[in-house]
Amino acid sequence: MAKVKNFFSKVGLWFKNHAPSKRRIIQVYAALLTNANIKGFVTGRIYRGATKNLCTPGLNCYSCPGAVGACPLGALQDSLAKSDTSFPYYILGILGLLGLLFARTICGFFCPVGLGQELLHKIKTPKLKKSRYTRILSYLKYVLLAVLVIAIPIIYQGVPAFCKYVCPAGTFGGAGGLLMNPNNADFFDMLGYLFSWKFVLLVIFIVGSIFIYRFFCRFFCPLGAIYGFFNKIALMGVKLDEEKCVDCGLCIQTCQMDIKHVGDHECINCGACIKVCPTQAISWKGSQIFLHSNMVTAPAAAAESTEKVNLLAVGSNGKTATAPLAETVTTKTAQEAVKKQTVINPVEEEGKIQPTATGNAIKAPAMVKVKRPKKSKQFWLELAAWIAAAVVLLTALVYYNFLAPTSSTVAYSVGDKCPDFTLTLYESAATKKDDGYYKKISSNVIADDTIYTAGIVTVINFWYKDCDPCKAELPYFAKVKQEYGDQILMVTVQTDPYADVQKFIDTTVDPTDGTTPWRDWGIIFAEEDPSLDTYGMFGGKSAFPTTVIIDAEGIISFYRDGPLEEATLRSEIQKALDK
Repeated sequence: MAKVKNFFSKVGLWFKNHAPSKRRIIQVYAALLTNANIKGFVTGRIYRGATKNLCTPGLNCYSCPGAVGACPLGALQDSLAKSDTSFPYYILGILGLLGLLFARTICGFFCPVGLGQELLHKIKTPKLKKSRYTRILSYLKYVLLAVLVIAIPIIYQGVPAFCKYVCPAGTFGGAGGLLMNPNNADFFDMLGYLFSWKFVLLVIFIVGSIFIYRFFCRFFCPLGAIYGFFNKIALMGVKLDEEKCVDCGLCIQTCQMDIKHVGDHECINCGACIKVCPTQAISWKGSQIFLHSNMVTAPAAAAESTEKVNLLAVGSNGKTATAPLAETVTTKTAQEAVKKQTVINPVEEEGKIQPTATGNAIKAPAMVKVKRPKKSKQFWLELAAWIAAAVVLLTALVYYNFLAPTSSTVAYSVGDKCPDFTLTLYESAATKKDDGYYKKISSNVIADDTIYTAGIVTVINFWYKDCDPCKAELPYFAKVKQEYGDQILMVTVQTDPYADVQKFIDTTVDPTDGTTPWRDWGIIFAEEDPSLDTYGMFGGKSAFPTTVIIDAEGIISFYRDGPLEEATLRSEIQKALDK
């Protein structure tokens, strides 16, 4: 029995010594909450519900199968790309609000990418310590913010450069989360040089994070750069009481980020500096529900004596001085004198109480009632906060995985009869009539303003205007259409109803000759109807471009996710014509 008790004591001690900190618990909680659509990793489908219109605080790719919100950095690039038509008030307001409330506390507590880097850094290897060189490199993220996040999307109108060429969250969470799913095995045919480049960068970020604390966060993350601008004025974070500060430098020495002082733009407000401050000069500002005030206590003093604690002067340059500081921390005892009484348990013998020790016998009560200290208001507030957080997480997991509305669209595949559809058209040469333009294309409606698809081979290509592979294949789609003429209909469906698509069609020219506008092609440009979900109806898996060929009998004869070679396009069209 003693051995069993000893075993459980050791197990309990191990768990106590290895228990995660509150910050780690919050990090895991935030990662789960922002990726609550766990079933997405099973089905390989991206959640497209209403909450995808909201931004998560940290870096979390929109295309991650588990993501239930949008990435603020991706949303910023997208909105800046459309800044010629509308000012990005919404996303700038969201970033401003998050910055004023939390600033880089988001990096230290709420960002899934930050959590991943910290876990990688726990792998036991030699570590590269911070230095003036890492401090200089920390400014690289501001260059990436200015060039890739702001300048290129504005100048080139539609190129989300950071997400497209750099972001490891997109490669790991988006591409990786989709590609690793067996249901998306056909996605591997879509991989090209761009994915290879981003995969190499991802490996570099992972390896770098093992040897350098928060490698990506410190040197490459533009979102951290944005939040850094708000660090001094944010509601949440760490603060320094300069009157108490003795410039010992322990906070700078302890911090693994490239800070010059507590709370500057590189500080992620993790709170590691609080427990090492000998004068309690560093504390939390803002909410007291999850984060306590400075919990550092002064050294205990001997009874009725004072003790002087010399503090070694440690400068921000990391050198230790030999002379003690002029300031000393003095601790005094404030104990009151207490009269001592010898309490002796009585022993009853022959009706008399006999003392069991020298001195006067005092009859003690049979039971001594010990009063337990009452729980403070702070304790109950914190407990209520943790319970509320647990309820929110549980509700999110249940909702997104079991209750969230799923698409009721029935997916059709090769060999099935084409479902009915009607789509709105953009104006182009293919929709021109003598007295105006055709307004719709339909598989089941015959009208003066409608192009009827029944009885003719129809090629439908799903795309969006910021998709480079989509735009790269459209010129030879137009070429094939021109060669086959009236034997086929060539339809491209814009999957997102952007208001500026017509302008994009009017102003974009054929990259092969640099002169022919897209509106002069023989391709029919159509707008996807979200309520109809033609893309999902044909089995789309959130991979673009997607091509479907329907024969003259209305049977789906071909389906392909990803770019389609010109030779394959010709071959499949000819097969449909020969039936």
